[in-house]
Amino acid sequence: MLYHLYELNHSVMSPLRAAVNFNRFFLRQDWNILRDTLPGKVTTAALELFDRSIPRYPKPSFGIDVIGFPDYSIGITEELVLRLPFADLLHFCRKRGGPTYPSDDPPVLLVAPLSGHYATLLRGTVEALLPDHDVYVTDWRDAREVSLAVGRFDLDDYIDYMIKFIRQIGNEVHVIAVCQPGPAVVAATSIMASVDDPSTPTTVTLMGSPIDTRMSPTTPNELAMSRSLDWFKHNVILNVPFPNLGMMRPVYPGFLQLTGFMTMNLERHMDAHQKLFLSLVKGDGDSASAHRRFYDEYLAVMDLTAEFYLQTIDVVFQQHALPEGRMLHRGRKVDTSAICNTALMTVEGEKDDISGVGQTQAAHALFHNVVDHRHIEYVQPGAGHYVVFNGSLWRAEIAPRIREFIHSNRH
Repeated sequence: MLYHLYELNHSVMSPLRAAVNFNRFFLRQDWNILRDTLPGKVTTAALELFDRSIPRYPKPSFGIDVIGFPDYSIGITEELVLRLPFADLLHFCRKRGGPTYPSDDPPVLLVAPLSGHYATLLRGTVEALLPDHDVYVTDWRDAREVSLAVGRFDLDDYIDYMIKFIRQIGNEVHVIAVCQPGPAVVAATSIMASVDDPSTPTTVTLMGSPIDTRMSPTTPNELAMSRSLDWFKHNVILNVPFPNLGMMRPVYPGFLQLTGFMTMNLERHMDAHQKLFLSLVKGDGDSASAHRRFYDEYLAVMDLTAEFYLQTIDVVFQQHALPEGRMLHRGRKVDTSAICNTALMTVEGEKDDISGVGQTQAAHALFHNVVDHRHIEYVQPGAGHYVVFNGSLWRAEIAPRIREFIHSNRH
């Protein structure tokens, strides 16, 4: 019922949004004598903030068309490599016009988190990797848009998708997992290593991943432990309403996830919107544009299938099955001791309030049959969760270390 009310509210508010946007358009016209007055600017700013507070934000595009260098630029095109019901494998192809890129750049599979936001949240991650790597990205699909006839999608299916994507790329794949997919990537690597799969990842880089959430537990970790699985099932799982393609599919809705994201740092978000209001009144277009770009991305959320969400809560956050050596895939034990030839790098943020320091480093104990010199641990001073894979510290401090790690461990 809650999801139906959300959809109803979205429909009911559409005429009001239209009226708000008409008034914004009217106040911005050159001939309007109120345009450059303080009352006019304040009203226009208030109308924009109101308009931005009620829409459903669509999935953004990556929008990476070119990578610039001091003396030349390289064109980028997105290629769909593999389409599966709940995700696509995208390849960022680099056009080799003008200066030619080395043809042997290592292929990298960047595994985007399936935790509410779209893969486009990693746009800055992709841009930093493209100059030195052949980049592929997992582009997860909104469960609201997947027909119930397609069937279920749980953590076991997620691991199967990882294996399919890695095999699709071929040999010598370097996997980078951002946040949530860390345990699944470790499991997929273990499964492939146990059967001597030639496509077993050459390196795995885990960034802010919940490998063992008993280490430096954060607010989300404590919430997962303080409630039973039945509580999550009865309080956050809803059925997708008509007219969405995935109608009647049980999901953890994006709008509930967004509520959780926002309340974790409510004061910061309120301050950011206050600054947007002041920027609009002052006519500071650059600050306002930066705010819009960030929140257009941050507020675009997707639904997760109920079975995937609940199994992840159970296996990763409540049972701690992977670090305890009890994780199963399709009823068979995930044996991390099979991993012998995959180098491991972990990256954490000193101030990460989602995956605390030590949670990702716990993966090194699972790669105990990999020789010591192929293990690297790095903690970025002063970095929060999102800084680990985006922004100036990511570009200046973290990305170069990952590049060196990958290139030094090539076959």
